[in-house]
Amino acid sequence: MDTPTYARAQRQNLTAELVAAVERFEPDPGPEPGTTEHTQAEFDAMVETLLLEYRPQELWVFAYGSLIWSPEFQCVESRKATAYGWHRSFCLTLTRWRGTRELPALMLALDRGGSCNGLVYRLPAQDHCGQLAALMLREIDANPPTNVPRWISVKTDTGVLRALTFVAARDGMAYAGKLPMERVAYVLARAAGHWGSAAQYLYRTVTMLEEHGIRDRNLWRIQRLVAEEIGNNLLVSTPSPSVGSFMVS
Repeated sequence: MDTPTYARAQRQNLTAELVAAVERFEPDPGPEPGTTEHTQAEFDAMVETLLLEYRPQELWVFAYGSLIWSPEFQCVESRKATAYGWHRSFCLTLTRWRGTRELPALMLALDRGGSCNGLVYRLPAQDHCGQLAALMLREIDANPPTNVPRWISVKTDTGVLRALTFVAARDGMAYAGKLPMERVAYVLARAAGHWGSAAQYLYRTVTMLEEHGIRDRNLWRIQRLVAEEIGNNLLVSTPSPSVGSFMVS
């Protein structure tokens, strides 16, 4: 559940310095056995299906995680928005990108239940097909996918909008379900892949949400627990001048 920003003097525990202490880059292991990468034709077919479900005059995208701090698309307008019936959750297992097969990471997706405060972006009116195809390429990481596109309704100050977002498929291979926050923090403090660390992903998400006046109380607790995990491990690890001196226990 998200709550409005309160007590902004309360300082974020997970800092850039702590994240830098665990930041590293691992070789890309490629697709998980039993999965492949989508072809362009498959992405095009997804877009065609989405536009058969709903063909918007204005294309809106609801962002709740990395799309807030790294949208990688043009937008002509953004608004705060709330998705009811969905909540932000570290419920997807990653064995590449920000994790490996030996040390999988966790990624945010929308899972059923509750509500989620985020941002909704209006994309340019031209070439909806091309813009949606680019979003599929960015957000869907395996075939068959666990992070899947879906049109949902979101509430803004100016009314309800239909927006595209990405939700967890509970029958997907990468679905991790609801995990204890302590377990989520343990993973996020340690995992990294060829895109960098899971701690960096969490830090950027929490920081950008705060900048937009959005405090997700679950993420706020997780970032505190991750900061504690990193800090405690740094205390017991052997001092080293290298950035990647964090030890996995």
